Amino acid sequence: MMPLLPRSRLRREPPPIPRRPYRDAAIAYGVMAAVLVVVAWLTGGDVGRAVLVAVAFFTVATAWSWWRLRERIKGRALRAAAAAGRLQREEE
Repeated sequence: MMPLLPRSRLRREPPPIPRRPYRDAAIAYGVMAAVLVVVAWLTGGDVGRAVLVAVAFFTVATAWSWWRLRERIKGRALRAAAAAGRLQREEE
């Protein structure tokens, strides 16, 4: 069976990196952690336990996100440097 699109069309460029990716990630996970605490409070759950879970969630999720962002930025820089090196070699 033949693929519907050629392989070159299947590979998409990763989405652009936002202007402030670290801040955006921290805000997003902070809001999610706050929602977790509010839901626990509204449903009559243990708010103290919810705060502990929310802090743990925020810490782990933000750390993971920042690590992935750093790796992504580093990878783009390496690919750009490799492309620049290829261009220089072709010009010589």
